[in-house]
Amino acid sequence: MIYHDIERHAGLLPDYSELRVHENRSLAITVLNGDVVGNQREQTAGASARAHHSGVFGFASTPLIDDGAIARVVGTAAANARFLASRAGRGPLKLPPTSASAVHDLSSTKPRLSQKGTIDFARALDAWLVEKHPHLLSRMIFIGLLEVEKHLLTSEGSVSSSLVPRAVLAARVSMKGRGQDRVEVSDVFGGGGCFEDHFDDPAALHPMLDEACAKLARKAEGVYADSGVHDVVLGPDLAGILAHEAIGHTVEADLVLGGSVAGDRMDQVVASELVSIVDFAHTYRGVTCPQPVWVDDEGTPARDAVLIDRGVLRSFMHNKETARHFGAEPTGNARAWSFSDEPLVRMRNTAILPGASRLDGMIASIDHGYYLARPSNGQADSTSEFMFGITQGCEIRGGKLGRAIFDTTVSGVAFDMLKTVTMVSDDMRWESAGMCGKKQPMPVGMGGPAIKCRIRIGGR
Repeated sequence: MIYHDIERHAGLLPDYSELRVHENRSLAITVLNGDVVGNQREQTAGASARAHHSGVFGFASTPLIDDGAIARVVGTAAANARFLASRAGRGPLKLPPTSASAVHDLSSTKPRLSQKGTIDFARALDAWLVEKHPHLLSRMIFIGLLEVEKHLLTSEGSVSSSLVPRAVLAARVSMKGRGQDRVEVSDVFGGGGCFEDHFDDPAALHPMLDEACAKLARKAEGVYADSGVHDVVLGPDLAGILAHEAIGHTVEADLVLGGSVAGDRMDQVVASELVSIVDFAHTYRGVTCPQPVWVDDEGTPARDAVLIDRGVLRSFMHNKETARHFGAEPTGNARAWSFSDEPLVRMRNTAILPGASRLDGMIASIDHGYYLARPSNGQADSTSEFMFGITQGCEIRGGKLGRAIFDTTVSGVAFDMLKTVTMVSDDMRWESAGMCGKKQPMPVGMGGPAIKCRIRIGGR
């Protein structure tokens, strides 16, 4: 870890203040049709301080981590807070006090693969695809590694250190489709943890790549979806992105203050009683979540935020400032991406909770509809209106899975669409390959079961 003895700076912190020493380390490898077209290693590190005075924050950061730089950045943040307070004229405003102490190092105990070894791993997968599936038009193997290390000290006595890694391997394959120049399928493997915790031998991924190519072959013989509103089963990946994009952002308390549709719906029915959504702090059913947060970047002990409970909107996600405004308890959702960023209210691991139905029974209950398995991307706004791309899916005809469908879109208003949910599967799957883009990038976890609902499909 880059820095251990952050506690010895406690005497520098005036009034309410935070000191954070923060390093991000990443590696991105891309092999396209046998050629290494991406080989990027990045490391950013530094220290930042934030001080609160009369209702406003002052912030300062430095790429240096020596004692002199830390003393200067703490002093500058305090001076900035006093200056802004003199102009804002808000008077004395106290933030909710919090305190926590935690150390969590999730780095692997296994021997680490070198940068060259990571490239060789990706090239070995590509070479196997050439040999086993020579009909492919294109092949792409991407490996993305990220380690986020933080050390935090606050004037209220919080002391925390964490190192949270993530390792993602994505495969994209394409071939000529029926009536189309090209169809593609992408699958993503890995998640929270180091590369060595997920992948030790390229051959272990061969069955998963075979399955990706089988899905591609079915898609190549696929059909266009019929546009309109249909009964559908959304797979867990889509349930996860729906929970994050279309619901999660509307209940981040800073966005509620900015006019989110959720602002005047507290304790109202916003979804079917089968739907419960939680932003988990660090653990779900005894297992560490993909992006665990034990102590947030304000020194608040992180706790689960129950956003929707059996269809009723119950809470927002808070930092200290929004918690004071709403008269709530901070939930530990203050997160910053880089040392030079201030903490914002951010999601951690947002998921729809499992229900009691079996997936095969959900499919059997639909006479004419679709099973939608994987999104390509998604976006939503503060009204909960959303649109997601769909890259993998198939027809449901007479209660059975039918032909694959070509790429399409789904759209709607989440607080309306979730009221149409009639079945929720009893399983749960996490996805943690994406980055949330709210002002700063941020790794997040998304999860859920399959859900049966009615949704608008874009068609051809």
